[in-house]
Amino acid sequence: MESVDIPFLSATELSGLIQRREISPLEGVDAYLNRIEQVDPSLNSYITVLATEARQAALDADREIARGDYRGPLHGVPVAVKDQIHSKGIRTTDASKIRSDFVPEKDATVLVKLKEAGAILLGKLNMSEFALGDPISSAFGPAHNPWDLERSPGTSSTGSGAATAGFLCATSLGEDTGGSIRGPAANCGLVGLRPSWGRVSRYGVDGACWSIDTIGPISRTVADCALTIGAIAGYDPKDPYTRRVPVPNYTQALTGEIRGLRIGLVKELLDTEALGVDPQLADAVRAAAEVLSGLGAQVKEISLPLVRHTGAIVRTITHTERVSLHPEWLRERPQDYHPNTRVAFMAANLIPAQVYYKAQKLRAVVRQQVLRALEDVDLLIQPTSSGPAAKLNLHPTKGSLEQAKRALVDGSFRAVYSLSGAPALSILCGFTSPGDGGLPLALQIAGRPFDEATVLRVAHAYEQNTLWHTRRPPI
Repeated sequence: MESVDIPFLSATELSGLIQRREISPLEGVDAYLNRIEQVDPSLNSYITVLATEARQAALDADREIARGDYRGPLHGVPVAVKDQIHSKGIRTTDASKIRSDFVPEKDATVLVKLKEAGAILLGKLNMSEFALGDPISSAFGPAHNPWDLERSPGTSSTGSGAATAGFLCATSLGEDTGGSIRGPAANCGLVGLRPSWGRVSRYGVDGACWSIDTIGPISRTVADCALTIGAIAGYDPKDPYTRRVPVPNYTQALTGEIRGLRIGLVKELLDTEALGVDPQLADAVRAAAEVLSGLGAQVKEISLPLVRHTGAIVRTITHTERVSLHPEWLRERPQDYHPNTRVAFMAANLIPAQVYYKAQKLRAVVRQQVLRALEDVDLLIQPTSSGPAAKLNLHPTKGSLEQAKRALVDGSFRAVYSLSGAPALSILCGFTSPGDGGLPLALQIAGRPFDEATVLRVAHAYEQNTLWHTRRPPI
């Protein structure tokens, strides 16, 4: 195999070749580093590339595998992580000028777990400043979407989406508060899983909202996603909010058999008028439902009455909690924030306590609605967003009231599962017409808390019975 072809392998395919010693870990790392050098000037997906460290880790992995110390399917596989995940001795910037020289003394638990699994860290990925969710706010410049460089790769795990879709890492980690794994996955045509709240440790991850933040994979295939979540999931005594529940073998769950599963199609989120859902996306989601029905699942429409308001609810909670994390920076170094971040934080400071309190009460009602729906069905499906990736506006702006309302509505597609703590996955389910740019469209699949296995099983069955995932972005 030519080295230029290696980055286009899935993580699962590359894993098998490494295990059989048909490709060495160093060959894999070098292939990715060469592609990063060629392509990332256009995508700007990395903040820090660890070429020397990755090559040394690859040599170590090769020696371990040669003597029979094979650690598992991620051994020797090149990965990258969002730059709010602490990395020992390597700067962790949160994409902010304020944190540009911060070097942690310890690895985050998820990074420890990746390394224990034998994965090789290629570098730290771009993001929205402090994970706030603005695609242009990084102090290192915005990341770009491989399907159209003028469009957003999604927020706030901008680099995780761009790098994975651009074949600049085999799989990646993002962080999801209001939708920052699923949004980039949707915009970039990937598989992004927000695990159940409490499934994955957040120790060593710079927080945005303690009661909602979740770390999870952004990958090119469902099998790659299953490998990645399997490596990082589990109880961690350093994070008291992780749950002591067994972690299944997610890869073994990908049986392709979904006959008899009950799936609810959330009708409110297919409304092309009230919610502005792109008609092409609505059609693609309905077509995906037909595929699942054809595989033996029982699909019916269900209602989540509060769902259209969940974007406003989650924004109230997350912005209030975010700005409380570093009030001294806002007082002493306001000029060092990106203008959009500064405005968002200043506005968050004005949210009255009673509004925050009401949002928390509504959050409980939303969770109750979701969990009750999941008593009647096994899974819920809907669009991941209201439409394909939007064009990047590279100029700092406060925006109009109408734009703000639109953003809150669009956030509702993902916020409903952020508020409920349920696992939710975004998967490619089609493309807009060539005249509309041929951009990815995404289906979201959500399940009961701590039942990521069923979510992954249904996503894999859908993926294996469609061809959407075989397309490559033009970069």
